[in-house]
Amino acid sequence: MATSIKIDDGLKDRVRILAEQRRRSVHWIMKEAVREYVEREEAKESFKQEAMASWEKYQVDGRHLSGAEVQGWLDSWGTDKESEPPQCHD
Repeated sequence: MATSIKIDDGLKDRVRILAEQRRRSVHWIMKEAVREYVEREEAKESFKQEAMASWEKYQVDGRHLSGAEVQGWLDSWGTDKESEPPQCHD
């Protein structure tokens, strides 16, 4: 699928210079930039959807962990007294 975009001359020059520095084609630089952007935005959307699902579940059952409980567990990581993750509660 061929797609074209219009970019201003300043950005076009920056892409061209970067392509020369990296010994890559302008096409490769632009394709890589789009791929990285899409992957980053997909990850953000996935995180957002997971957070919304967690919030909706909490609204139904009220089960949760406090920030202090989570912090205590995280503080134990890498120590001789590393603990199991705390259990959710009402």
